[in-house]
Amino acid sequence: MKPPAEHREPDDAALRRAAQAVIAYPNDGLPTFDATWYARARSEMSPTHQIRVAPREAATFEVPAGHFFRIISTEGAQVGDLNLWHRHNLNERFYSGKTRALHGTHLSTGDRLWSTFPYLRPMATITRDTLDWYGWDDDGASVHDVIGTRCDPYTGALLSNEHYHHCCHSNLTRALAKQSGQPLAAAEQEVHDVLNVFMCTGFTRDTHQYFMKASPVRPGDYLEFFAEIDLLGALSACPGGDCSASHSSDAAACYPLTVEIYKPDPKTLTDWKPAQLNRYVGGHGVPPAV
Repeated sequence: MKPPAEHREPDDAALRRAAQAVIAYPNDGLPTFDATWYARARSEMSPTHQIRVAPREAATFEVPAGHFFRIISTEGAQVGDLNLWHRHNLNERFYSGKTRALHGTHLSTGDRLWSTFPYLRPMATITRDTLDWYGWDDDGASVHDVIGTRCDPYTGALLSNEHYHHCCHSNLTRALAKQSGQPLAAAEQEVHDVLNVFMCTGFTRDTHQYFMKASPVRPGDYLEFFAEIDLLGALSACPGGDCSASHSSDAAACYPLTVEIYKPDPKTLTDWKPAQLNRYVGGHGVPPAV
């Protein structure tokens, strides 16, 4: 929050505030979302396996490039925190900040989840969102945000001196450690900012603080993705439940989430290739050593 001003407005304050807003990253140069192509690919897909994510826990899953996966609400209103990595290289992971800069604060059909530098390529494309009807509400909130980082034990200890171990950061850390065989401390370094699936969030109009409200998700709703590269995913069923009141505690009613993996008919992928690495030539302006 910005504190009350201590300095007098300059004479040209109104003129300075009236400067034209410019989109920092115009995204019309991004690869286009071919809705017809994705619809054709998904029309002939078949389920391969299913993963249940228990309440206040996390689970990992693998998605081969060219497959679809869905995160599904099954029993009650529940928010999920999603991490993604390249299945064969954990250094390449979901970059929520750049995804936000390219697509906005909340994602839906046609948006892509981008990976970290130096890779910066689409990891997954959102192909269907049953909550797309929600749009923006009167509080300025929407669903599926890339502004919240994930609930974590460090912030809890900082703000209330409580030590809660089933927040999303800890859940994701335990799940990745189990899947990868890494010690907890090593796995924790791989956990990163999330896509808050089904979470309804925004910024207050007065102090511009991050807020959450009851998720509109109901059993049967899902968010569907197409894997543009081989993926390792981890999903936490947030201890906040629908995030209508609190998180990082056992107070909220929580429900499981389901991840389903689907394989398209191979003939629908004949003209498709996994996402290519970023084209930047590298070097950062330093001439190569002779």
